[in-house]
Amino acid sequence: MCDMGSSSLHVSQHIDRSVAVVYQFASDPARLPDWAAGLGGAVENVNGQWVIPSPEGRMVIEFVPANDYGVLDHSVTLPTGESVYNPMRVIADGDGCEVVFTLRRQSSVSDEDFDKDARAVAADLASLKRLMEVK
Repeated sequence: MCDMGSSSLHVSQHIDRSVAVVYQFASDPARLPDWAAGLGGAVENVNGQWVIPSPEGRMVIEFVPANDYGVLDHSVTLPTGESVYNPMRVIADGDGCEVVFTLRRQSSVSDEDFDKDARAVAADLASLKRLMEVK
């Protein structure tokens, strides 16, 4: 699923809804458990921070400020204190849109784990599509 020579992979999903609708939904951290299984089952706002419990400890997710460009970049701070930056965009595509997540490979991640991460991101984007296309 990935080119082993690259340090990042663009995972995308076309969604038959407008950029505005998808952006509004996907940019709400409280809605992450609805479609982003990779982040776990709960997200809670604690003193202005979006906190995700994990078996390893508390993770914090922070999105860039709301914008008119469909930018959903976000950082996830791991229990170790390491912060992982995740570029993500909602881009107009005809009457619908395309959601693009750039999966960046960390130096310690094996080929197998990178492919597993890519499949998880693709599954999350497919879940977002299913939710957004319900009429």
